[in-house]
Amino acid sequence: MSIPENISDTTPVSEPISAPGRHELSLEGRKDAESVHGSNSFISWGVRSDVGLVREHNEDSFLLRTPLFAVCDGMGGHAAGEVASSIAVQTIGEKAPNTADDTLLGASIEAANLAIIEAPEKGIGKPGMGSTASAIFIEGNQMAVAHVGDSRIYLLHHGTLVRVTHDHSYVEELVDSGQITADEARNHPSRSVVTRGLGSDPEMYADHFTLEISEGDRIILCSDGLSSMILDDEIESIAVSSITPQNAADRLVSAALAAGGADNVTVIVVDVLDDGLAEKSRHRFTRGVIATSIALAALFAVSILIGALFIRSEYYLGIDGTTVAVYQGVPSHIVGIPLSNIINRTSIEVKNLPQPIQDKLVAGIRVKDEDEAIKTIEDYRAQIDEAESKAAERANDAKSEGNPTGQTEDAPSDSSSQSSGGE
Repeated sequence: MSIPENISDTTPVSEPISAPGRHELSLEGRKDAESVHGSNSFISWGVRSDVGLVREHNEDSFLLRTPLFAVCDGMGGHAAGEVASSIAVQTIGEKAPNTADDTLLGASIEAANLAIIEAPEKGIGKPGMGSTASAIFIEGNQMAVAHVGDSRIYLLHHGTLVRVTHDHSYVEELVDSGQITADEARNHPSRSVVTRGLGSDPEMYADHFTLEISEGDRIILCSDGLSSMILDDEIESIAVSSITPQNAADRLVSAALAAGGADNVTVIVVDVLDDGLAEKSRHRFTRGVIATSIALAALFAVSILIGALFIRSEYYLGIDGTTVAVYQGVPSHIVGIPLSNIINRTSIEVKNLPQPIQDKLVAGIRVKDEDEAIKTIEDYRAQIDEAESKAAERANDAKSEGNPTGQTEDAPSDSSSQSSGGE
């Protein structure tokens, strides 16, 4: 992996890989696996790429050139797919804009398509090799998106996961036309057939658009080695309950391996920390919600009794003083009457959690039931304990080396990685 030397606003950190309470496999000592993470004042990120349990080589490649991120899944077998995905991330890195311009970002993917087609004529790779490409560029509260193939981009907003890209695949076309269901598509014999990708058609075009994002949002880019192995509901559950981007990436890959690991799997997780513009947008949205809520509360106060049965079936994690607590109900009030009550108090201090998690706790983190709430609490506690333990180890190591503060120089943030392998 090569790391450019022109960026130095990152702070790499040591990260616990997995936590109890999920169907996940340990990632310790995995071959053909790679992990990269860091942060700056506006975003933090974590990446995990793994060959899986069936393939012999890893044909996925990923690009980290903050605030530009991309995942490319190579196709064509050993010495072809890996070459195609490597050409893709290199070309996107060279041609991508320096702003959240989705048209230019899409053009960089289209340039990667031509580069892959022309490469065999130069003695690079093999004819017919190809790749997917999913890329984002974050600027303020704007996120440019460009995409082709069946890799995916998800947005976790206020605890709800939304897929923002559309698969360019045969089974997706069948789902769109109503011929099969999404569940049937997961096991369809042609589920790996990509209908639009890099490397075959010189006239190929990339989907591109811009989304508004806000502080506390979590973005996930992944190859189909994740989305083909676990359901979106499980991706959402892991993304919500993971404290840091690296922990989320590690646990998502681990879950894909536990589900069979039938393909290479690469996951990039990016957290939006603070952008200023997003704060203004959030305040405008909040004022609108408050005004609407007051009007609706006055109009529908008589529905409190009707909604009681529903409220008793809802659970969420919230704040009780300075600690995390499990609530039954919904995090809201009607004419001053709270619609929830505490059913389990914990000793986990809110201040020990990352700021994005603290922000989500203020609004309430929805969970399926009390059991899932307890599992999430256990995950938080285990991750905090591991983080504190590793921090103590780093402090002791720094002290023994004559650096009692444990400070290190900033590490570069831009990196692109291509893991070799084949189908």
